[in-house]
Parts: sequence; structure tokens; C-alpha cells
Amino acid sequence: MRQGIHPEYGPVVFRDRAANYAFLTRSTLSATAGEKTVEWEDGNTYPVVDVEISDVSHPFYTGTARVLDTAGRVERFERRYGKKG
Repeated sequence: MRQGIHPEYGPVVFRDRAANYAFLTRSTLSATAGEKTVEWEDGNTYPVVDVEISDVSHPFYTGTARVLDTAGRVERFERRYGKKG
């Protein structure tokens, strides 16, 4: 592997603002996280990246996803092509 061409890879905390949930992982974003830091449960300070949605707050993973029929698209499709049955 060539030296000096890869971004730094280190610990970073991703914080889901919608669900008030955070998790510690490793990422190349640690160098670009800026001056935002957070003290983690182990007592160390890590850079933090705020995300708007994660698996904790996403409707697909939480089971609250809904299929919305906007403007009767299903009915319009059935009228146009008819029900086969």
C-alpha cells in the first residue's frame, strides 16, 4: 500500500440529532469533523459529526414507514389499465 495517499482514519462520534442517539466508530471524517468534540462514556474526547437521520430515527428501520397514495395514483392506474382478475 502506498504511503501518504490515504486519508486519516480514526475514532469519531456520530450523533443523530433527531433521536438523541450517538455512537462511536472509526471514520475518515475524524480529520474533517471540525472543532466540534464530545466527551464519550470512556472519558476521552472525540470529534463529533451531527447527522440528521440514522437507523434509530429512519422510518424504514423503526417500522413507522407509510405508503402514501398521493392524488389517487392507484385508482387512476386501475381505471386506465383495468383490474385483471
